[in-house]
Amino acid sequence: MKKTFLLSLLFLIGFDAVGQISGVVTDKSDGTPLLNVKIYASNGQRTLTDVQGNFQITASSYPVTLIFSLLEYKTDTLLIAAAGTYPLAMRVNEKTEQTVVVSANKRAQAIEEIPISLEVIKPRLIENKGMVNLEQAVEQTPGVFTMDGQVSIRGGAGFAYGAGSRVMMLWNGMPLLSGYVGDVQWNAIPIEQASQVEVIKGASSVLYGSGALNGVIALSEKEPGLVPETKIRVQAGIYDNPRRKSMQWWGKDSAQRFNPMNQQVEVFRSQMFKRTGYTISTVFYNDQGFRQGETETRGRISGTLYLRPVKNERLKAGVGLNYQFQKTGTFIIWQSDALGYTPSGGADTANPASTLTYNIANRLFIDPYIKYIDRFKNKHTFKSRAYLTTNQNINNSQQSNGAIVYTGDYGFQHNFTTGGTLISGAFYSYNVVFSNLFGDHVSSNAAVYTQFEQHFGKFDLTAGMRAEYFTMDKKRGDSDFKLGAVTLPFYPVFRAGAHYELKKYTHLRASVGQGIRYPSVGERFTSTSVGALNIFPNPNLIPETGWAAELGIKQGVKMGDWKGMIDLAGFINNYSNMIEFSFGFYNPQNGNFIDIYTPEGQAELSYIQQTYGYTIQQIIGFGAQNVEKARITGVELSFNSMGKIGDVEVVSLIGYTNMNPVSLNADPKYTIYNSDSTNILKYRFRHLVRADIEAVYKKWGFGLSNRYNSYMRNIDKVFEDAIAVNTFILPGLKEYRQVYNKGNITFDARISYQCTEKLKASFIANNVFNTETTSRPGDIQ
Repeated sequence: MKKTFLLSLLFLIGFDAVGQISGVVTDKSDGTPLLNVKIYASNGQRTLTDVQGNFQITASSYPVTLIFSLLEYKTDTLLIAAAGTYPLAMRVNEKTEQTVVVSANKRAQAIEEIPISLEVIKPRLIENKGMVNLEQAVEQTPGVFTMDGQVSIRGGAGFAYGAGSRVMMLWNGMPLLSGYVGDVQWNAIPIEQASQVEVIKGASSVLYGSGALNGVIALSEKEPGLVPETKIRVQAGIYDNPRRKSMQWWGKDSAQRFNPMNQQVEVFRSQMFKRTGYTISTVFYNDQGFRQGETETRGRISGTLYLRPVKNERLKAGVGLNYQFQKTGTFIIWQSDALGYTPSGGADTANPASTLTYNIANRLFIDPYIKYIDRFKNKHTFKSRAYLTTNQNINNSQQSNGAIVYTGDYGFQHNFTTGGTLISGAFYSYNVVFSNLFGDHVSSNAAVYTQFEQHFGKFDLTAGMRAEYFTMDKKRGDSDFKLGAVTLPFYPVFRAGAHYELKKYTHLRASVGQGIRYPSVGERFTSTSVGALNIFPNPNLIPETGWAAELGIKQGVKMGDWKGMIDLAGFINNYSNMIEFSFGFYNPQNGNFIDIYTPEGQAELSYIQQTYGYTIQQIIGFGAQNVEKARITGVELSFNSMGKIGDVEVVSLIGYTNMNPVSLNADPKYTIYNSDSTNILKYRFRHLVRADIEAVYKKWGFGLSNRYNSYMRNIDKVFEDAIAVNTFILPGLKEYRQVYNKGNITFDARISYQCTEKLKASFIANNVFNTETTSRPGDIQ
């Protein structure tokens, strides 16, 4: 009997030792189950929680230490003495020790772990600076500048009359470029609903396709919480008189007696119930404009409906909507350098010589989506969008246009317990353009992509590829890829990256990625004129391609509750078949470029003048051309911080970028029409500085912003010289550039007071020293 007891005891001990440790991980604030919490056991095992927050680990000896880790939550630890069920409620990290981003690899990651350069703009900066559109926020980002709506990251783009963006715009992970010219509609993006703005620097076509050749600007909508949120923002502003009296077009003897003003009202509301939720916002904005006739009046309503079906916890669905109506005046070129705020030909649009135009426009996108997690913890996502843009030119109906883009993206994600993550998907878009300006056109873009990331101790390795297929007007060829003697109908692009945690707050990274961008309808088919400025079509454009590489290091710093990140990166961007609007002689009959330095070109010029009676003024102008191979090298240093130093909360976003943007075009004729004889790319800056610092002490807040662009050495020479006797596109530009040749520096300042817990008042002064700055030629701000 004694022996039997001992055997039974040993058996029971053995059974208990090889036991199961299980539990449920939830959010402490609302009890929501947490998916994909990483659980590391001291015996070497690891696992992930499922959609209900459940986990299970087998242990053969005790005690066992379990470490629970999830982005945006405090890492937690349990010491397990015996098998059993152990629930855990995790707290959100209120001190924001980590900045979490989602656009770099289409999944949530800590910013220091990604292998590429990325900046984050928080809603706090947008609100505190009183920004009224996304372009203003992007312009404050290190390494980024905008030129009349055209965005450039680290010198990747110049001035292209608003046609064709090399930077992809994303809203909730889906492309948001217009269908007719492939540009960003900055004022139509509902920034009041964004959780943050992420700016990726460098080619990102593997995950995001054509348009991401130079980088990505991504906004994610802030999801509602169980506690309802209501936010109202009201602001009004006034423009000061310019330093030069000749620039002022308002006053007691003018039709506009008082200084121009602007006003905005913004309302936001969100709430999540048990199974449904919503966000909704509305914005009204009115701006009289500091340039004569450049007015803007717009109203927008946007929101999302969220659904969580009762019968299926693994399923989430929703639909978003954004609609904006606007009326704007478009200022294109000045009357002269002395009358820089007056449009060429005057502000009376009844005068045929006036270059001022008024437009009525609609912007609408509808975004249904569905997310599902299967029983193997695979995440399936399908997002779709219908994006309509219309522009009615009040002055000239022949310049009206519109487009609708239908987009769908299926994504698959699997997290391996060994530390790997697989992301794959398929993408399709169909674009319909209806336009008096461009003509009617259709295009389609299909792609498949895959990317794998693996975590090895302190290493993270990433590799991915994408295959693109594109047609325009049912003609293929843009996406053809030659592989020896074989021509493939799809174009492949690749990326690779590595991250290494050298020590706790020191992170090294390296990356290389390829990109491609197809010409937009506007680049290929625009045919118009504004004053003495002619634009010619070029249906023979071919896609731009390129690659980007960088090496970087992030160094964290900490002083009490104040934390910062110093980032140093060296980068190179290489482009082929770069599309530029180039000045020269063009055949108005077909848009072909005429090389007047060849006998054939001179013969064609003589023929069209004699046959059709064209004057020189009708033949010269700009057309989109594949003119360049280009390389941009440089270094970038940034410092971002947040937290408290004593009783003062300090937040900063600071960066300096040094670039060497050069053309690799060996043809000496390339520089004939340039204002600078060197190989510096047109419409680029060598140095950029961006800085914003805010300090909050008790109820008072103080902020200072700075933006510096060095002198733009190279532009199209025709903007400085006469195109005919006493005929200038931009009269006085050459003299203006000789005076203002030191670059542009602008300072903004703000002060705020927290009146109550829910009410704050602010006073904001932009360009406090009232300095004149320019981006593109003839664009004084």
